[in-house]
Amino acid sequence: MTTIQDIINYFESFAPLCTAMDFDNCGLIVGDARLCVKKALLSLDITPEVIDEAAHNGCDLIISHHPVIFQPIKLLGTHSAPYLLAQKGIAALCMHTNLDLGKSFGVNICLGKAAGLDSVERADCGDALFYGDLDEKITSLELAQRVKENLGCEGLRYTEGKGFVRRIAVSSGAGGSDIFAAAQIGADALVTGEIKHHEINAANELQIAVIDAGHFKSEDIVINPLAERLRAEFPDTEFTKSKTYSDKVKFLA
Repeated sequence: MTTIQDIINYFESFAPLCTAMDFDNCGLIVGDARLCVKKALLSLDITPEVIDEAAHNGCDLIISHHPVIFQPIKLLGTHSAPYLLAQKGIAALCMHTNLDLGKSFGVNICLGKAAGLDSVERADCGDALFYGDLDEKITSLELAQRVKENLGCEGLRYTEGKGFVRRIAVSSGAGGSDIFAAAQIGADALVTGEIKHHEINAANELQIAVIDAGHFKSEDIVINPLAERLRAEFPDTEFTKSKTYSDKVKFLA
């Protein structure tokens, strides 16, 4: 029977915990590594709704990208996610920046694939910046449409930059600050999940197109492929993606 420790060991093969950024809180956050796992639920975040879903489905473990405990806990409310996990006896394994930085598989690898890149590699000059080159140039609009479709976005923001793109940089989640590193590697576009106003101004000056797909959509792209990998590695355990979690963001046309 698969244990949580077995799953952690597998993550070490492509997203080692030692590669997580200093500010992060990754790994087993709630539970015992010796626990046998028959069913696991995967979700970008662990919310009370996700915990209820896991409990309803008889899951022993929730695997998430964002840590369920990130800042020190000063009050453990009875409706908080950590309290509910302990109350229901469900463990939480959270793989955050280590999964962002995976060189063979990870969030940015999946985001790059969604942008149409066949080969995606990490840039030396950016904390979580990855990049690759398309076989041929496409327009910025075509890239935006491709990302929108492949990420399942209801809408997204984009700028045109030079109007065409070939070298594409990706930095999932709050990766807008990587616009300057994207310029260093000669990127024509940056695909990310959040970018600030002054960073958009910088991108316009640098003539780099920006595709802002939203934090959730830019990272949720990893969950289904991760579940597939885990199913292949641990066929005696059931791995499913959460059906209840989304960021609940709506778009007005």
